[in-house]
Amino acid sequence: MKTLYLITGPAGVGKSTISKLIAKNLEKSCLIEGDDIYAMVVGSYQSAWKEGNHLEFFWKNSLDLIENSLDFGYDVVFNYIIKKSQLGEIVDRFKEKDVKIKFVLLLTDEKTLIERDKTRPLDCQMGERVVVLLKSFVEENFDPKYILDSTSKTEEQVLSEIMQSDRFEI
Repeated sequence: MKTLYLITGPAGVGKSTISKLIAKNLEKSCLIEGDDIYAMVVGSYQSAWKEGNHLEFFWKNSLDLIENSLDFGYDVVFNYIIKKSQLGEIVDRFKEKDVKIKFVLLLTDEKTLIERDKTRPLDCQMGERVVVLLKSFVEENFDPKYILDSTSKTEEQVLSEIMQSDRFEI
């Protein structure tokens, strides 16, 4: 049985770092970085949180790419900003397939998030937006079993918990 890992959280929380570690620890895996798919649009590009964005196009491409990868026998690690409504759509899309889904919402405290954002390359820093996203995830009221607070954990500890725990399974 293949596994679909859905890694989400605010910008700067470590989604990409943890996703790469997960993918490297799987025998046959695809790493799908949501930011890369969103950035495919060049002409008429609009930030995802602004009016006129291309999120519908993004989600169609993302879900098709996930499905194609699973169909070819790969475990898939996908990271992006995933809200409850999108999570429901993803689960609905793959519930009929022989796929285990693990959903992880990475969170950290506001101070740590701001500090981590400052260590990113300048063109990747989000500034105040990291706090806005952190608050929006808290307001979503996800089931606590899916939340992994990485504030005082090493990357290896976060990886180990995701890989070894059944609590993140949907």
